[in-house]
Amino acid sequence: MKKFIALTAIVAFLYSCNSGDRGELVGAKGKKWYPEKPYGMTLIPGGSFIMGKADDDFVAVNDAPTKTVTVRSFYMDETEITNAEYRQFVEWVRDSTIRLRLAIIADEVGAMPGDGGVGDFAFEDQESAEMTPYDQYMYDNYYGLGEDFYAGRKINNNIDLIWDTAEYPDEYYTEVMDSMYIPAEEAYNGQRTIDVNKLKFQYTHMDIQAAARDKTKRRKDFIKKDTVAIYPDTTVWIKDFNYSYNEPMHNDYFWHQAYGDYPVVGVNWKQAKAFCAWRTLYKNSYQKSKKRNHVNSFRLPGEAEWEYAARGGLASATYPWGGPYAKNDRGCFMANFKPLRGDYAADQALYTVEANAYEPNDFNLYNMSGNVSEWVASSYDPASYEYTSTMNPNVNDEDNARKVVRGGSWKDVAYFLQVSTRDYEYADSARSYIGFRTVQDYMGTDITMNKNFGDAR
Repeated sequence: MKKFIALTAIVAFLYSCNSGDRGELVGAKGKKWYPEKPYGMTLIPGGSFIMGKADDDFVAVNDAPTKTVTVRSFYMDETEITNAEYRQFVEWVRDSTIRLRLAIIADEVGAMPGDGGVGDFAFEDQESAEMTPYDQYMYDNYYGLGEDFYAGRKINNNIDLIWDTAEYPDEYYTEVMDSMYIPAEEAYNGQRTIDVNKLKFQYTHMDIQAAARDKTKRRKDFIKKDTVAIYPDTTVWIKDFNYSYNEPMHNDYFWHQAYGDYPVVGVNWKQAKAFCAWRTLYKNSYQKSKKRNHVNSFRLPGEAEWEYAARGGLASATYPWGGPYAKNDRGCFMANFKPLRGDYAADQALYTVEANAYEPNDFNLYNMSGNVSEWVASSYDPASYEYTSTMNPNVNDEDNARKVVRGGSWKDVAYFLQVSTRDYEYADSARSYIGFRTVQDYMGTDITMNKNFGDAR
C-alpha cells in the first residue's frame, strides 16, 4: 500500500510539473472542432413561433389549437429524400449482405485471404490477415459470443464484388450469389432479380427518455436492436388506387434513373428511421477514417420542428409561401397537389415531381407542402398540444402506432397542404404519397431566428 501511495504521489507530481498550464484552470483540451453543414441540408435557426391553426379548422377535428413554442437550431434536408438517395442505402445493404455471406462461407470452408476465390472475401480477422493488438483482443474476447456468432467481425470492403456470372471465381461464390436472387422458377422474361426480402438492415439505439426516468435498470436494458426490411413497397402504386392503371409507376418509379430525383415513396415510418440510422453510420464511418469528430445523428424531425421549418419564418401563414391562396399572382399553382376538384394535371404534374420543383420557402426548403406527405418522429395524439412542453415539444409514444405525417401530397386537396394541418398513418404502413426528409441537430445555440434572421413573430 505504501508503494502504491508513493507511486501515485510521484505520478501526480510529474503530471503537474509537465502539464504546461502553469497550475492554472485552463480546462481540458479536446480535438479542434469546426461546424460542418451537412451536404444537401440547410440551417434552420432556432426560435419561437405560434404552432397550430391560425384560421378556422373547417373539418372540426380540433386537434391543432394555437400554442407558442420554441425550437432549437437544426439542419434539415432541402428536399425530400429522393429515389437515388434511398437507392444508395438499398445498394449498401445489398452489398454488405453479400459480403457478409461470402465471409461466412469462407470461414466455414477454411478459405483464407490470398487463397483466391471466396477466400478473398474472408473476414479481415482471419488468421492470415494482419491484426492490430486491439483487433486481436476483440477477436479473442468478444467475437463469436452472443446471439449472432459473427457479430463484430469485419467484412472485407477492399475488393470489388463480381456481378458477371461468367467471372464468378468458384462454386462457393456462385452459391452465395445464387442465394441472393429470387428462385429461378419465379423469374420470367429472362429477368432474375435480387430477392428484396433478403435486404435487411440491423441497428441498435438507446431509449434515452426511458433510461433517464428509470434508475432501477441497467444501461443494457435500454439498448434496443431493430432489424428492418428496407426495400420500398413498390406495390403501393397498385394497392392505393382501386380500378386504376398504375403499373408503369410500380415497375419503374423506384429503380429507373428517369425518376432518380423524385421523392422516394412506399417507405414506412420504421424504414425511414432505419435510413436515418444508416446515414449516421455511413457518415461517421467516413469521419472515423479521416480521424475527424463524429457528427450528430440524422433523424426524423419532430412535429414542431417540421411546422417551424415549413413556415420559413412567416408568422401565422397558411402555406410555406404565405397564402391564403395556392396560386401566385400569375395564376400558377405553388405546389403539387390535387386542385380544382380533382384535376391532377392543373398544377403541371400527374403524380410526383422532382424533389426540387416549385419555389422553396424562405429557409430554402422545397416542397414542404405538396408532392409527398412526410413522416415525422412524433406519434399522433389529438390532445398532444395540450400537454407537450413549450420547449422543443415532441410526443413519441412507442405504444402508439399512429405516426404524424405532414405537408400534404400530390393526391391531396389544398387543406392538407396547410403548414398547420395534422394527419397520421400507421408506422408499418407504406403509401405512394408519403416520403420523408431528415434533420440533424446543430451543435451550439448561438444561431437563432431573432439574432440572425430578424424577428420571426
